[in-house]
Amino acid sequence: MSSATKDHAGLADIFNQDEERVNWHDETLWFVRAKRDKAAHNIPEWESLREAASLIKNNVLSNLHDYLVEFETQAQKNGVTVHWAANAEEHNQIVHRILKAHGVNRLIKSKSMLTEECHLNEYLKNNEIEVIDTDLGERIVQLAQEPPSHIVLPCIHKKKEEIGELFHEHLGTPEGMADPVFLTAAAREHLRETFLTRKAAITGVNFAVAETGEFVVCTNEGNADMGAHLADVHIACMGIEKIIPKRRNLGVFLRLLTRSATGQPITTYSSHFKKPRPGQEMHIVLVDNGRTTQLSRPDFRNSLKCIRCAACMNTCPVYRRSGGHSYHTAVAGPIGSILAPNLDMREYADLPFASTLCGSCSNVCPVKINIHEQLYKWRQVIVKEGYADPKKKIAMKAMEFTLSSPFVYKNAGKAGRWFMKHAPFTVNNKLNLWYQHREMPEVPEQSFGEWYKKNKKHE
Repeated sequence: MSSATKDHAGLADIFNQDEERVNWHDETLWFVRAKRDKAAHNIPEWESLREAASLIKNNVLSNLHDYLVEFETQAQKNGVTVHWAANAEEHNQIVHRILKAHGVNRLIKSKSMLTEECHLNEYLKNNEIEVIDTDLGERIVQLAQEPPSHIVLPCIHKKKEEIGELFHEHLGTPEGMADPVFLTAAAREHLRETFLTRKAAITGVNFAVAETGEFVVCTNEGNADMGAHLADVHIACMGIEKIIPKRRNLGVFLRLLTRSATGQPITTYSSHFKKPRPGQEMHIVLVDNGRTTQLSRPDFRNSLKCIRCAACMNTCPVYRRSGGHSYHTAVAGPIGSILAPNLDMREYADLPFASTLCGSCSNVCPVKINIHEQLYKWRQVIVKEGYADPKKKIAMKAMEFTLSSPFVYKNAGKAGRWFMKHAPFTVNNKLNLWYQHREMPEVPEQSFGEWYKKNKKHE
């Protein structure tokens, strides 16, 4: 999908041109949502776990500085080199500096949404360093020269036949082969060589424990483990909000994370990294990149609780029918729509409006982020700051004028009914987005107010 049109509505229109794809994308993600519900309902203490996780994250956000300093101290005692990056540019430069110091021009990377946020792959490619993504979904979209469309299921927008074509072109699999088992085996064979020959590996971080200086990486494929254990240099990249206070807190989050993400009882691999093995270097890059700005916004700070489970994406009726690439940002869906405007309000002003505000996202969030409320508040901020679509601003002004005056409201209703009945072309045209996708209702003979007034008198 081309993202030249940097607007959710325009990009969603592109995705919706393939109705069959939209339908199975919608159904597949709803299937994952249903698995999440079943997994959650099998645990009587599910809501208690959500409440505990939310309170732990509240504590972290209120004491973030102290926990980060504690983590740095403990990690350094463990023999880990800790770096601090104020923004994406500094993060990329730090990683590049480490690689350059070891003469590395080829490396492997496990799935990391932070590196996607910082556009690390593109930066390293421009500096003549090859990056191979080892998560299967990430590798598929990398071969397709596309960004991930989902933070847990990166290639959910692709059909198995399309993946077969990619593998035929890049990995030499038989033409027309679309069997998932065969393709997975081919990918495993392709990636095995990269694991054995790359001196450096980059991983993301799901949780970092302030108490011990360790960090935890959760995967279903073991790609992070394979890369980190075979490489001479292990670089872990994490947003500063991934801190949790104590190791015992992990039990709460690990029970919530995968059930919320895929409906599994536990992630296949929950790997703890504490110290480098003999002869290995381990680095961790702590990245701000707008997080402290978000922390300073009372209405939006709760978004930093996010544990990247994607439950909000799987349940969102807009995301399921518009595709992840329509959000034109690393983290798509409802959570991305409240994180992205913090990075660049002008560029991502459209995203908080890509929602029905139905509240389903908040309902499934394992750490109780009030996502739909934040989407509504971002709309207010964006309009106030002057970043809203001019057409939307004019329409809202017209509605404000109409709805604030009973006289204007009543007469506008009468005029609207007259035009819809006698001059329908004024409503049934290409400018009316509602008309493009739905049949217009029959014109009522009277307003509800008129009907009520008449029937009340009759009684």
